Amino acid sequence: MPATATPAVLTARALLLDMDGTLVNSDAVVERIWRRWAERHGLDGDEVMKVVHGRQGHASMALLLPGRPVEQNLADNARMLAEETADTDGVIEIPGARAFLSSLEGLPHALVTSADVALSTARMNAAGLPLPAVRVTAESVGASKPDPEGFLKGAAELGVDPADCVVFEDSGAGIAAGRSAGMRVVGVGPRAVFHEPDVAVRDLTQVRVEAVAGGEIRLHIG
Repeated sequence: MPATATPAVLTARALLLDMDGTLVNSDAVVERIWRRWAERHGLDGDEVMKVVHGRQGHASMALLLPGRPVEQNLADNARMLAEETADTDGVIEIPGARAFLSSLEGLPHALVTSADVALSTARMNAAGLPLPAVRVTAESVGASKPDPEGFLKGAAELGVDPADCVVFEDSGAGIAAGRSAGMRVVGVGPRAVFHEPDVAVRDLTQVRVEAVAGGEIRLHIG
């Protein structure tokens, strides 16, 4: 994937950060868990992997097994979350994530993830990354990405207008959620570029954060 075609500067008053694929590379675990699930249900693993990134597990299941009862999806999702939380083999930081989070110290930012508290804590710890003080997890919302609820809730908790927020995301569902929330989106990694974020970066080494007088955050991209 190319980096941004031209360097860009974005200004914001708060940043909302996805976790998987954005701060943490958990692809190895996601592949293991979901391909096993696909095999159990007689589904094509490659097709399943096109759906699951960015969504809560039960929302992915609803798309992949239409007509299956919601209660069954929720129970299956709970088992999957337990498997994923216990499996941190191969979970590492996205290049630049630690330095990026360090540069946000004292600036308004929040984690907005489709993972629950236990899974997000396990993966951030496995990658050696600090957890932001403000976190919107699966337990915090009634609807999964691509619904904008999580990002809107993150903005509200930070006391910042959605239009003044910039989202960092890697998945189609997450980018759509950020856009629906009225926010600008920085796409991170190879998946993001196909979903037309405002700008795209290979990883977080291509982002520099500058705190500006008046509470503004200036992002130097590229």
